[in-house]
Amino acid sequence: MRIARRSLLLAAPSVALVPSLALAQAPVADPRLGERSAGKPEATAVIEYFSLTCSHCADFHNRTWPQVKSRLVDTGKVRMIWRDFPLDQVALAAAMVARALPAERYEGFVSALFASQDRWAFARGADNIAEIAKIAALAGMSRAQVDAAIADQGLQRGILESRMKAQQEFNVSSTPTFVFNNRPSPGALSFERFAELAGVSAS
Repeated sequence: MRIARRSLLLAAPSVALVPSLALAQAPVADPRLGERSAGKPEATAVIEYFSLTCSHCADFHNRTWPQVKSRLVDTGKVRMIWRDFPLDQVALAAAMVARALPAERYEGFVSALFASQDRWAFARGADNIAEIAKIAALAGMSRAQVDAAIADQGLQRGILESRMKAQQEFNVSSTPTFVFNNRPSPGALSFERFAELAGVSAS
């Protein structure tokens, strides 16, 4: 199914009343909406707000993230925290599938989506969901599970709430946006600039 690439810029007001409703209902926390991260808990935390259909996010993830992972995350200097900020309906659907996977498969799936972004997100006439499902199958997810994740209104609402919180807390308006010590820095970063803003040695 090809998804209309409708912007989500107007989506935040539609969930503006959700927090008060959540307080009244006191729902059990959804583990699918829990933290997705890599690195040691005590390391310097860096948050990345990203959209899976953002070409700048793909550029960072494909070019810079491997260096950040091997030189900063795996060495215990940085803990990378990923948060969803979908820019359109296609990105929202992909984020929902990613969140529905077990946490340990999240990074690999997101990496695969970014590596093949041109094929599933932007190819003319592409069946977006079918292409996402092909990648999800490699992570052990059936087409029925993909369809169920995309149809899950609670999961969708949780991701949109997170997006709204990013706008309110850090004034996020574009992707990628990185947050270093509560200071947002929009735009794809080089490895050296990332390490500098994180306040850690790049060596």
